[in-house]
Amino acid sequence: NKRLTINLAPADLPKDGSRLDLPIALGILVASGQIPEQSIQHYEFVGELALDGQLRAGMGILSIAHACKAAERTLVLPYDNADDACFIQDLTVLAADHLKEVCQFLTGECQPQPHQRLIQPKTVEQLPDLADVKGQLRARRALEIAAAGGHSLLFTGPPGTGKTLLASRLPSILPPLSDQESLEVASIYSISSVSHPFGVRPFRAPHHTASAVALVGGGSHPKPGEITLAHLGVLFLDELPEFDRKVLEVLRQPLESKEVTISRASRQIRFPANFQLIAAMNPCPCGYAFHQDNRCQCSPDAIKRYKNRISGPLLDRIDLHIEVPPLSSQELQQQQTGESSASVRERVLLAHQQQIQRQQCLNTALAPQQLDQYVQLDQTSLNILNIAQQRLQLSARAYHRILRVARTIADLSTSERITSLHITEALSYRPTN
Repeated sequence: NKRLTINLAPADLPKDGSRLDLPIALGILVASGQIPEQSIQHYEFVGELALDGQLRAGMGILSIAHACKAAERTLVLPYDNADDACFIQDLTVLAADHLKEVCQFLTGECQPQPHQRLIQPKTVEQLPDLADVKGQLRARRALEIAAAGGHSLLFTGPPGTGKTLLASRLPSILPPLSDQESLEVASIYSISSVSHPFGVRPFRAPHHTASAVALVGGGSHPKPGEITLAHLGVLFLDELPEFDRKVLEVLRQPLESKEVTISRASRQIRFPANFQLIAAMNPCPCGYAFHQDNRCQCSPDAIKRYKNRISGPLLDRIDLHIEVPPLSSQELQQQQTGESSASVRERVLLAHQQQIQRQQCLNTALAPQQLDQYVQLDQTSLNILNIAQQRLQLSARAYHRILRVARTIADLSTSERITSLHITEALSYRPTN
């Protein structure tokens, strides 16, 4: 019997998981002379090995494929991972089901063909359609503005008024991801071992019992949380006041910086978190405050305590605050459907293109210096803002967010100039108390 010493270099890089099984096995076969050493040149191997030699899928394949392409190598991996790796263009991928197949290839007994992707990307036409929403014209308008400028949005209303329905339709009116953005999203889901259709914007809706670690990521070996899984997509927080207040507070920094940094004693990891926050809540604990049938029995103090579960700084970071009233029986019974996602998406896409051409970013990302350049106001608009700032006691952050929303409203109307009508509409989406 011989003892084998296997050195995994570099030594200072943490190594975990079973994806190193296949390269370790091949290293042993090369060292024992069963496979020619020169045969493994120009190849990268990854995959888990079962006791019978079967190759099993591993996690983080897209990140590995990125590095493999940069090194100009051919990637050999389990068949179940091959479709994911093929999303990297101009990368040669060889797939196998068993260690024996890899050995036969390396010894020249067979010549496998490069793998071709079998899974077709999902398209926006297959997503839930905004036409399913009846009535709620103001909420639909706010959803379109949020999509056009990348703004955050809070729906407030009684149960059953369509808050969740509206939020779930947001991905269908957002512009499609670019190839680079699709790979970015797919890489995040790859290292998280979570399935997600390629090319589709994420829509994450964690339960209100989620912990802070589940939301932002963490663990002894840090993994992405919900805000990173929602990168370049939508993070929907239903029943917002039911979340633990400390959990909600961790959203404040990622909402501004679009990334989250997780620090451990041995290392620091930065995850992307460029998500669009959509939240929904009831107006009171029972949900029926200010309802026409007066069924709400909540006291003013109970309503105040309920709303105070959400901190002022977090609410200040939400651009659009919309009340979603209950629908009348006539609105529910009407046969006419609302505007489809396809037609709304055309306007949103045009607004996106205007913003990218003008300032190379969406309006929600405009810095204060850029606002001075791209948001020019006439005297009437300035007077309206001065009155609003005094009456609503707007913070500097809220003032800038109003300007960004007004810029988006102007873009949707294909107007380069921001008028008092755009400012007035943007102000109507701020909370009054």
